[in-house]
Amino acid sequence: MQLEQKYLALLAEAERRNLADVEGIRLCFQILSLASSIDRECAAQLAPHGLSEARFVVLFLLDAAPDGVPPHVLADQAGVRRATVTGLLDGLERDGFARRTASPTDRRSRLIQLTPKGKTTTKRLFAKHNQWIASLLGDVSERERKTLSKLLAKVAARTMRQAAPSKGHGDLE
Repeated sequence: MQLEQKYLALLAEAERRNLADVEGIRLCFQILSLASSIDRECAAQLAPHGLSEARFVVLFLLDAAPDGVPPHVLADQAGVRRATVTGLLDGLERDGFARRTASPTDRRSRLIQLTPKGKTTTKRLFAKHNQWIASLLGDVSERERKTLSKLLAKVAARTMRQAAPSKGHGDLE
């Protein structure tokens, strides 16, 4: 796998300095390069439809709620702030993918629903996106996928432990 240029430069410097576990550094940079590559490809596939990944996620969530959903629920589900979801909804509404309607149970509240254009677009894009995601691991066997999943979970658990606030023991004291 080709590493991004910035990681190649950092890796060369790590090797020059004879840092411990250069292979671990290389693996970390491979993961980061792969994630960046997937993000770029995802963005490239969504851009012709006037969508970002965040807008796509909101459409996906709206598709699962045919009766509509309040904006604050969408924000919670998408893991974004309410102000962010408002901006996303403004764009989706302007482009004809979604609409705001009055709640039938609370006139002070609004519900967000897909428009017919939004429903058609999501159906087509979800199928295409699902095929693309499946193709990413097309050459990886079921056994390899399970192993990869376990290894990534192990690295993620370590990352979470390291990110946990230290209890009065600063690393750079």
